[in-house]
Amino acid sequence: MDLLTLFMLAVGLSMDAFAVSISNGMSYSNYRTKQVVMAAVAFGVFQGLMPTLGFVGGRAFADLITAVDHWLALILLGFIGGKMIIEAVEEMRSPSDEPKETGRTFTMNLLLMQAIATSIDALAVGISLAALNVNIFYAAGFITVVTTVVCLFGGALGKKFGEMLSTKATLAGGLILVAIGLKIFIEHVFLS
Repeated sequence: MDLLTLFMLAVGLSMDAFAVSISNGMSYSNYRTKQVVMAAVAFGVFQGLMPTLGFVGGRAFADLITAVDHWLALILLGFIGGKMIIEAVEEMRSPSDEPKETGRTFTMNLLLMQAIATSIDALAVGISLAALNVNIFYAAGFITVVTTVVCLFGGALGKKFGEMLSTKATLAGGLILVAIGLKIFIEHVFLS
């Protein structure tokens, strides 16, 4: 696999994590530089780890994951996004003159759920890479770096929009997460 193809694959795999990074930046009051970096690294590591697991696990494991990956993504992202939407709507219904700290905080558990949900698709990519006899360590490392850089940019971009949009950003972030979950579900159930 040439470098351009690998780069396009890495960018494609990173897009869900990029969108979630934007959503995080818009939605969580404690999503600062440290959290942006932690999230970008976590998304990158999971995007690189999943193809490696798919590569090693072989065809039998992929069939098992492919049967449920879209459900996992829909449930995890739908839950996180739905909770954000409910909180944003409640906050919009009872606005106050004083800026208040929302109950939404970015946590390690949340990050882990997001990293898993956005990287499950990459598992099947690992099987394809095995069939192509690609050096998985090189490919996974490259995917990790590209995803990390893309997510650093997404987190910073989301933070900028979040500061401008306030509560509406939380609503938008929740809608983005639900949409990503639905997108993954629809692609796997109806378009594959």
